Amino acid sequence: MSRQVFCVNKKDRQNPHERILNIGGVVNGVAWKRSQPDAITDVERDSSAYYVRDRHNPPHSVWVIVRTSQWGNKYLTTEPDGDSQNNLLSLEECR
Repeated sequence: MSRQVFCVNKKDRQNPHERILNIGGVVNGVAWKRSQPDAITDVERDSSAYYVRDRHNPPHSVWVIVRTSQWGNKYLTTEPDGDSQNNLLSLEECR
């Protein structure tokens, strides 16, 4: 089952390029939160594990994917949708 991501936690909230620590959302009125390492494992097991609604076209959504940095570190981002920003980074802070 795919889960919509509504929020993220970052070490430095103001830094647009800071690594995501957690992603989160709500399913059936119950809040959930996953650490980035756990979410990476989820996406590697199931490429449709998480999605984000496109800010510019709300009916459209983009999948959360895993990329590897030039230093070999895995991180979460969203598939390209014509926006230069990672859609995850624009989400509100998880509580």
